[in-house]
Amino acid sequence: EFGGGTTDFTIIRVGPDARKKKNAQERILANAGVGIAGDNFDAKLVRHLVAPLLGRGSEWRLIDKTGPIPNWPFAKLERWHHLSFLKSHENMEALRSLRTRALEPEKLEMFLLLVTEDLGFQLHSAVQQAKYELSNQPDAVFSFQVPGIHISQRVTRAEFEEWISEDLHTIANCVDQMLESSGVAAAKIDRVFLTGGSFFVPAVLCIFEQRFGRDKLV
Repeated sequence: EFGGGTTDFTIIRVGPDARKKKNAQERILANAGVGIAGDNFDAKLVRHLVAPLLGRGSEWRLIDKTGPIPNWPFAKLERWHHLSFLKSHENMEALRSLRTRALEPEKLEMFLLLVTEDLGFQLHSAVQQAKYELSNQPDAVFSFQVPGIHISQRVTRAEFEEWISEDLHTIANCVDQMLESSGVAAAKIDRVFLTGGSFFVPAVLCIFEQRFGRDKLV
């Protein structure tokens, strides 16, 4: 089950024979999970694709030199409901200072507008749309167009898979460890039921195709 914040797995016996077993441990053979799911994938798209369009990685003027703009504002951008934490008086003053001294102030201006207008949810909806398109085609265009903010950027599936590669490894490792702890070989699994939208991400689906075969996946 691939949810918003966690991915959970269970190996379970089902059917008439399983229902006759009164001991739950004879029906539920193993379960496991990791704190990684669709929100993590969205966050990686924001970090690598969207945030640079809003100032991440650009530079600002220091006293006698230039340096990279701090990353702390953009960390809040990775979770849409965390963006409002930047609306405190202290944070807004810091963001305005960054904009004033930025070498690309137009990017920070858009970031400030995103915060003041509480557009985090709308931004992440556009990110999710790009993610959905990457499930069906080799590339997509992320586009976010609202008054005062006009950004777009092409992204390839290969780039996206590289950004989430560590998460994919963690998910795959969890599946392997669960199989090992249960003593059930992958070949003995009759059917694999996958729920949650992120299972349509080809790289996620591939984890289960490699272990169980595509014909067993539902």
